[in-house]
Amino acid sequence: MNSTHRSSAKSKQTPPAQSAPTSPAPSAPLTPPVPWVNPLIDPEDRRMPRIAGPCALVFFGVSGDLSRKKLLPAVYDLANRGLLPPGFGLVGVARRDYTDAQFAEIVKQDVRENARTPFREETWKQLVTGIRFVWGDFDDEGTFKRLRSTLDELDNRQGADGNHAFYLSVPPRMFEVVVDQLEKFGMVDQSQGWKRVVIEKPFGHDLASAKDLYRAVSKAFPPESVFRIDHYLGKETVQNLLALRFANQMFEPIWNNNYVGHVQITMAEDIGIGGRAGYYDGIGAARDVIQNHLLQLMALTAMEEPNSFEANQISIEKQKILAAATTPRNLDIHTARGQYAEGWQGGQLVPGYLQEKGIPADSHTETYAAIRVDLGTRRWAGVPFYLRAAKRMPRRVTEVALVFKRAPHLPFTNTETSELGTNALVMRIQPNEGVSMHFGAKAPATAMEIRQVSMDFAYADSFNESIPEAYERLILDVLLGEPPLFPRQEEVELSWQLLDPVLQHWAEQGPPEQYASGTWGPNSGIDMLKHDGFTWRRP
Repeated sequence: MNSTHRSSAKSKQTPPAQSAPTSPAPSAPLTPPVPWVNPLIDPEDRRMPRIAGPCALVFFGVSGDLSRKKLLPAVYDLANRGLLPPGFGLVGVARRDYTDAQFAEIVKQDVRENARTPFREETWKQLVTGIRFVWGDFDDEGTFKRLRSTLDELDNRQGADGNHAFYLSVPPRMFEVVVDQLEKFGMVDQSQGWKRVVIEKPFGHDLASAKDLYRAVSKAFPPESVFRIDHYLGKETVQNLLALRFANQMFEPIWNNNYVGHVQITMAEDIGIGGRAGYYDGIGAARDVIQNHLLQLMALTAMEEPNSFEANQISIEKQKILAAATTPRNLDIHTARGQYAEGWQGGQLVPGYLQEKGIPADSHTETYAAIRVDLGTRRWAGVPFYLRAAKRMPRRVTEVALVFKRAPHLPFTNTETSELGTNALVMRIQPNEGVSMHFGAKAPATAMEIRQVSMDFAYADSFNESIPEAYERLILDVLLGEPPLFPRQEEVELSWQLLDPVLQHWAEQGPPEQYASGTWGPNSGIDMLKHDGFTWRRP
């Protein structure tokens, strides 16, 4: 065992303090923590920055790509923006045998390479004082003894006040193992500061496993302390969807089945699976994207106006939509799945899914998934929602498009409207975040020729502020205990209820249809909309 681990073990001899570093000597009896009030925030003025109070954040699986490319840089960016307290503690847990100093150097490297804000030495000097590393396997009790000792030390020296968030960036099969160990070693006691757990999607692989996962986590953490991370819900443009709908009177009269013909929600990626074969194979596009990201986007698009933007009120309205959602009876016609084959993308010949390293030659995992969803509500009855997720598409784009019905009467000849498409309101989630309106306009210097044009709003052009990375927003919300952007268990179960019959149907159909990389997917995906008289938008 290295010197850092020995010093961490020694810290167990000092009971944890529940106040700032200037608290009484460690031998003094523990007293209940005093609620921390941030003097920089006016609680009546939500425009002021929200700054986290004293706390420590523990990353399990900190050596993985997600932590190194997203989570650790997001923590640094929060610190750089002045949104973390001076005594903030950051603990990494993994099987690597690092010292605290070695781990700090790794964090520094990841921050330099992946942070969105400039590297500032003064920010780093403050952050590094609270960085610790705990080595060991998740099923080893010694790992959690060392973690408990480390958190006690951070409570004393950094003033974390017993407020600890545990981020489980680990395979779902390890969730219950980690939670059981945290409970066994007394690290979930809510009477000594708050304790929160963060889990990443997918939340199970079907309805039954989602329920099992919830039972495992809820043994140690109450519902309000469980945060399910769906990073798409942290994106600024997803939140702008709510602002667009409910802050502007002009859209409400047409946001219904009187004017909207259908809705398309697309998440297209221009990359393959990369080095994620171990994660992706057996999960596929539907479980990986539709069950969480796209159904959440659908719920936010279709839900009624909440009484407020409190977490309970938003969740209630999303649940109503998910409960009203159904898939059509004919799943052969109104669902589609595919698997990318070899093809040309970006001027390069790229391998097919079955040629990717680590993928079995007989894998039936889909890399393209599309389903039609119908909503049994007064507002949306008769309006199909088409959800599509895919890899190896011609370009990367995530968007929500409300495609409007054609005008009941067009007093133009066919030649005058040959380029006239359908009106659409498109909310771009990524990249080039913004909103576009597509409509017909008269071409100049013609008698009456109508062409399709666009009116565009882009965040980058309209605001000086940089758009926070999704994980910045979500991690800060965890530390603040503000859950409006996190899906709740009821939403997770309703989503699986909708998707499970589709997945079961596909499992009985044999291998997915092949489509060439760099194209917009299999013929079955095109036919799915063509059957209803529509076509996919070309983003």
